[in-house]
Amino acid sequence: MEIKCPTSNLQDKLRIECIEINLFLEALYQRHGYDFHHYAKASIKRRIQALAKAYEYTNIADLIPRILHDETFLTATIARLSVPVTEMFRDPSVFKALRELVLPHLCSYHRLQIWQAGCSTGEEVYSLAILLEEAGLLKRTQIYATDINDIALHQAEDGIFPIAQLKRYERNYMAAGGKRKFSDYYITNEKFFRINQDLRKHIVFAHHNLVSDGVFCEVQLVLCRNVLIYFDTNLQRRVLNLFHTSLARQGYLCLGTHESLRAIETANLFKIVDFKNMIFRNNCETI
Repeated sequence: MEIKCPTSNLQDKLRIECIEINLFLEALYQRHGYDFHHYAKASIKRRIQALAKAYEYTNIADLIPRILHDETFLTATIARLSVPVTEMFRDPSVFKALRELVLPHLCSYHRLQIWQAGCSTGEEVYSLAILLEEAGLLKRTQIYATDINDIALHQAEDGIFPIAQLKRYERNYMAAGGKRKFSDYYITNEKFFRINQDLRKHIVFAHHNLVSDGVFCEVQLVLCRNVLIYFDTNLQRRVLNLFHTSLARQGYLCLGTHESLRAIETANLFKIVDFKNMIFRNNCETI
């Protein structure tokens, strides 16, 4: 899907910028294989504008030679186009619902595999690990946390976060039904806190592109929170089919609370478990 350029009666500057954006997206795809054509057009436009501004380019077209000829520019570009927005136990009601509605059903599995797609800098995957620990499931669980953004992945793997966020994260944890002291799960210094190794060792971080890559592995639970909102409807359906194929029979899918149900309903791949918290179960009738 190309961004539709303004007609001739609109400012010529906007039309030229639109052409530049489409050329940049095509250069990124043809040179490196990253396809952002099906991202929500308003969102991707803002992010490309921010990328040009960060490098003090007057025109978006100035980004094109860099993306074609400078290998080091790719990592920075992907980091800018996939801006991480996350926090520990974000939307506490979702984690409380996972604790009460999903984890009890996963207890019957001898081994668990869980996929957190679009893990960003790792706050939510560590929140999930804490839930699993408190449910007595973490020791038999392998969590795969994936993202397109290598810079965010490195931050996530380190498990180090600003101590300034700690009080908010603790409030979120308690609102999500926390059963222990939140301080049981990290160590601190003056500026940062780090998630304990006992949690980190159950998580594998890996690069994975939801737009172009295939099934990651068979899992009992997929979490992909507030990622699909940046995709157009066709790409949403493609990713939902990927999750459906990845999930075991009766496996669970948890999406972000700001996602639209339009693509989910038309895909007919999942049954609603909790509408408010966007939790679904694999529809075995379609397999």
